[in-house]
Amino acid sequence: MAQTPEHRASPRESQGTPEHAAAPAGPLSGHLEGLARRFDRQVRFAPFGRSGQANLVSARVLVVGCGALGGVLAESLFRAGVGELVLVDRDVVELTNLPRQILFDERHARAGTPKALAARETLERCGGPTRVSAHVLHLEARNLELVAADADLILDGTDNLETRYLLNDFAVAHDVPWVYAGVVGSSGLVLPVLPGRSACLTCLFPDPPAPGVLPTCDTAGVLLPAVLAVGAFAAGLGLRLLARPERELVPALLELDTWNGEARRLGAQRDADCRTCARREFPWLEQGGREAIALCGRNTVQVPARGARRAPPSRVPELAPGADEVQVHAELLRFRFEGCRISVFADGRALIEGTSDVEHAGALFTRAFRRIDG
Repeated sequence: MAQTPEHRASPRESQGTPEHAAAPAGPLSGHLEGLARRFDRQVRFAPFGRSGQANLVSARVLVVGCGALGGVLAESLFRAGVGELVLVDRDVVELTNLPRQILFDERHARAGTPKALAARETLERCGGPTRVSAHVLHLEARNLELVAADADLILDGTDNLETRYLLNDFAVAHDVPWVYAGVVGSSGLVLPVLPGRSACLTCLFPDPPAPGVLPTCDTAGVLLPAVLAVGAFAAGLGLRLLARPERELVPALLELDTWNGEARRLGAQRDADCRTCARREFPWLEQGGREAIALCGRNTVQVPARGARRAPPSRVPELAPGADEVQVHAELLRFRFEGCRISVFADGRALIEGTSDVEHAGALFTRAFRRIDG
């Protein structure tokens, strides 16, 4: 993980200054002057101003998910000049991602590049002051604390409710603002969560619905304009929270529909008996997350790490006979075996594409690595 500056001032601790005041004195002022031309237009926006830019360049933001929404969020914060951007994604780029996931191209899809690494590569080509660290992993309670340490803001670019409830638990427990965002079809929702001051995700939706109840991108499709609109709202609210933390924001659940041209601001009242923000119970932080799971709508199973498979993918293990189309990257090993494509990541986790049967996926993976796992 990239190191953060030793004397970085958190925007959540900043008192802010008037929009048109001079940039703060000290090392940061010289840095801002050097970047004045690059960020001239957003600094000219009075509610943001020079002090907003000063807060932004000292901020650390965690973006969870680098796909459709995550790509819009990451690019928006990167181009705005946030100090550090931490990207987390568990998946690889596929051809079907390209119509709506703006940080990837066909080269990434052909190589099956991990999304976090492809996103970092694309962003860094843009240049600028933002430091980017990328983590190819499945976010769960046991590793969230590591990647979210010292974050000033968490942005939701995920594709599953379990991870969102985990983020909500963490954000409330550690008093970190976060912005929930979700999109399917032509519409989506955005909810800024300010722990202690606004409703959290559990206030509005106490429990996630059973699998298959809600439409997903895999069952109902998704349009890029919807992704861009929802991502823009979420990124805009995130920028405001970072740039102007002292200016009170009145959070609400926003609903956008780009097909019908509709937008609604819905109520978002705190629940006085909320399990998370009232009773301070955090069950999602207590889960181990070490079981194999079928990914919704993907015909793919994620298999957790087991001892011997934690070796770096660049050290190609001796695979079982029948494994072919082997691709090796520093962070990823991919190959075909018995009609499925298997991707093994640096954290030892694997995706088995071509089945939704958890037991079959586990058995197939054991056979593929039988000379290692025994």
